[in-house]
Amino acid sequence: MAHRLLIPQGALLPALQARLEKKYDARILPAAAQDQESFLKAEGEGIEALATNPKFGARAPLLDALPNLKVVSSLGVGLDGLDLELLRKRDIAVGYTPEVLNDCVADIAFALLLDVARGITKADAFVRRGDWYKGGFPMTTRVSGKRLGIIGMGRIGSVIARRALGFDMEVRYHNRRPVEGSQFQYASTPVELAEWADFLVLASAGGAATNKLVSTDVLNALGPKGYLINVSRGSVVDEKVLIEYLRDARIAGAGLDVFEQEPGVSAELASLENVVLTPHVASNTVETRAAMMQRAEDNLDAFFAGKGVVSSAL
Repeated sequence: MAHRLLIPQGALLPALQARLEKKYDARILPAAAQDQESFLKAEGEGIEALATNPKFGARAPLLDALPNLKVVSSLGVGLDGLDLELLRKRDIAVGYTPEVLNDCVADIAFALLLDVARGITKADAFVRRGDWYKGGFPMTTRVSGKRLGIIGMGRIGSVIARRALGFDMEVRYHNRRPVEGSQFQYASTPVELAEWADFLVLASAGGAATNKLVSTDVLNALGPKGYLINVSRGSVVDEKVLIEYLRDARIAGAGLDVFEQEPGVSAELASLENVVLTPHVASNTVETRAAMMQRAEDNLDAFFAGKGVVSSAL
């Protein structure tokens, strides 16, 4: 008999959901809160597995309604939406999809960095408007040979660092602790790193430990010639303070793929010319999404084959 799997409505890519529905006894959790309570009362006890994503997550209210849950498979690398303490306490296996998206996230980090420094998006609009007939495009900022600071030298941060070496950039980083064997110099605080860097890239995890990590002190240290790039989580940046610093040219610019209230982006942030905005698309390539879906599926399959999840978050 197929294992019973819960899938929150809209949490998975359609192709993955279709595949899982063929091999598991899948039940779809309604999107409306008023419908979820009655659904979980009727179905919750029989659910053995949950396929979710970082945004929907797996938090206490849902977990409490699933007393026989054995495994969670999350389509993504963000863990802040998962109640890891409760999951660990209940001995529920947790799979996620690291590594397979490292390259594409690093690519977007550099795309944002190059765009905001060299004005690619603005130059494109300049040509399309016909403004070239009126004169040349304003000078921009060189990237090659500059200083790149990375907050979060994990899997993604390490790939970003390798990209930087191709641009002859000097790289330093900040983590909760130094990375053993790293070739790059460690900065003991985010402020120390920001004071040194021309470009500060955020590739850290979300959650309480990094909430609003980048605010007044870090942005003051980055200064009016420094650029901020965020491909981590919107919660890592104090967005209200960032808007003030961008508006007043107290930092040179920013490239943002993530925001505090996605998909909402403040009108003031969107109106600024020294920021490049993308809609959380760092891993949104055909190749990476296919690999993420496969890993999410493999996590479930391996667990029920008695091998444990392929990529454990615990």
